[in-house]
Amino acid sequence: MDHFLSLLLFSLLTLSVAAETAGEDPLIRQVVGGGVLSDHDHFTLFKTKYGKSYASQDEHDYRFKVFRANLRRARRHQELDPSAFHGVTEFSDLTPSEFRRNFLGLRSKLRLPKDANQAPILPTDSLPEDFDWRDRGAVTGVKNQGSCGSCWSFSATGALEGAHFLATGDLVSLSEQQLVDCDHECDPDEPGSCDSGCNGGLMNSAFEYTLKAGGLMREEDYPYTGKDRGACKFDKPKIAASVANFSVVSLDEDQIAANLVQNGPLAVAINAVFMQTYIGGVSCPYICSKRLDHGVLLVGYGAAGYAPVRMKDKPYWIIKNSWGETWGESGYYKICRGRNVCGVDSMVSTVAAVHTGSH
Repeated sequence: MDHFLSLLLFSLLTLSVAAETAGEDPLIRQVVGGGVLSDHDHFTLFKTKYGKSYASQDEHDYRFKVFRANLRRARRHQELDPSAFHGVTEFSDLTPSEFRRNFLGLRSKLRLPKDANQAPILPTDSLPEDFDWRDRGAVTGVKNQGSCGSCWSFSATGALEGAHFLATGDLVSLSEQQLVDCDHECDPDEPGSCDSGCNGGLMNSAFEYTLKAGGLMREEDYPYTGKDRGACKFDKPKIAASVANFSVVSLDEDQIAANLVQNGPLAVAINAVFMQTYIGGVSCPYICSKRLDHGVLLVGYGAAGYAPVRMKDKPYWIIKNSWGETWGESGYYKICRGRNVCGVDSMVSTVAAVHTGSH
C-alpha cells in the first residue's frame, strides 16, 4: 500500500485527477509553494525521476514536444478512464508508435497453433470472491523486457512458471531469452507466421515451441539480454520445466476465473493503449480498442477495487506486466472485469506443466 500511495502522490503532482469538484477542468498541473509548474518543470521532474538524458539539444527539444503531447494524452485518458490514475510514466517521452514498437510486440494476427485445444468447461458455482496467485507462491517477481517487443515471451514463461509450481511445488524463474533466441519456427502454410523475438510473437506459439523443444531452461542458466536474434544457446540437459499441454480458454469471464483458480496464472493478450499513461487504480475506460497488441499474465482477481469518490468500486483482474516494478502498481495493472475491456478476455490460454529435471 505504501508503494501505491507514493505512486498516487506522484500522479497527483503530475496530473490533476478527474476533478472531484464539479466543473473543474482536469488540466495537468502541479501546485508547489502556491505556483503551478510549467510543462518545462514537469519535464525536468520526469528527466530526474527516470534518469533521462539526450544526445543533442535537438533530440532534447523533440522529446520535450513528445512529452507535452503525452501530457495531453494522459489528460484524455484520465477523462476516459476515471477509476484509474493516469499521468507521467517512464514512457512519457515516447510517441505512441515508438511505445508500441519497443514495449509491446504481440503478433495477434498469427493463427493459433494446431496443438492448441479448447479448454474444458469448468464449474463456476463455488468460485472465491477474491483470488490472487501471488499469495499462494505461484508468481515470480516482476521482470523487465526492456526496449524489446518480447512481451509474449514473458507472458508465456509466467504461465509455465505457475503451472510448474502447481505440478511440483517449486517456483522456478524460466528463460524468456530462450524463446527470443530459439523460437522461430513458422507455419509453412502461412508466410510470416513466426515468433520473431523482439519483433513480436504469440504466447500459444511459444507453448508449441516449448512442447516440441522439450522445455525451457532456468533464467539463471539462460539469462535475459533483451537483444534480438542471438545464437540459440538451448542446452537440453538443463531443461527446468516442460509443457504437457495448453488450451485456449472461453471468452466467458467466469470460465476464465475458474481456469485461473484451477490451473494457475493465465497467458492473456490485451490492448495496451491506456497502459502508457497508467499509474494505479482500476482501469475501466469507457472506450478502448480490442485490437490486441500486448502479452501479459493474469494472476488473480478482486471483487471491488478502489475508485475515486462518487464512483462505484469495480471488480477487476490483476495483471502482471513485464515493464519492471517502477511501472503501474509495483509492476501490476488492474483492469475491470465484466465486459472484455481492451480485449482482455479475447485471447486467454492455460498451460499444464511436467517436471523434467532437477536443475
